[in-house]
Amino acid sequence: MSDKAARKKQHILDTAKKVFAEKGFKDVTMKDIVEACDISRGGLYIYFDSTESIIREIMAKEAGEKDDIFSRNYNKETSAGDILALFLKEQKKELLSKKDNLSVAVYEYLFMQQAKGEKDPSSGDKFSSFVKVLTHLIENGVENEEFYCEDPEGAARNIMYVIEGLRITAHTVGITESDIDRELVYIMSGLLVGEE
Repeated sequence: MSDKAARKKQHILDTAKKVFAEKGFKDVTMKDIVEACDISRGGLYIYFDSTESIIREIMAKEAGEKDDIFSRNYNKETSAGDILALFLKEQKKELLSKKDNLSVAVYEYLFMQQAKGEKDPSSGDKFSSFVKVLTHLIENGVENEEFYCEDPEGAARNIMYVIEGLRITAHTVGITESDIDRELVYIMSGLLVGEE
């Protein structure tokens, strides 16, 4: 793909992300994306054949960006607690963000896939990927005597379930910053080795 084509595709993804964040997934059509991008219908179909293909690529890019939080900051000098705190801080920022938040669109897309008897394999893969990375992080924290945890994988799954629960709560009944802080502090306090 040429640089010009790559830039055009990225423009479509960036613009579509805003459309999905504003309207959700189920109410967005290819026409909406064409109009928002100010391109021809054919120009859009060169890169994507459906709103599903667009949101899947956006979801994959978002997951890659979240993975980068770990890879950019994970080194021998950085403590497991600092990396976990950074991860939780990023989750908090996303939970409180109203702008460009794709959560509703992603849930709508996943529910629609499930209703059609289909399953987006990447959704489970992303969850499992985060659990795997968090498990490794917790194991390193235990090995360095920074964390205490008898079941790192169980703790990692629990962290992800708490974050998903907070995400759903944020979009249904609402959530405050102090609600999020209380849950994230609870996560950290359950792992950190106390000072004696």
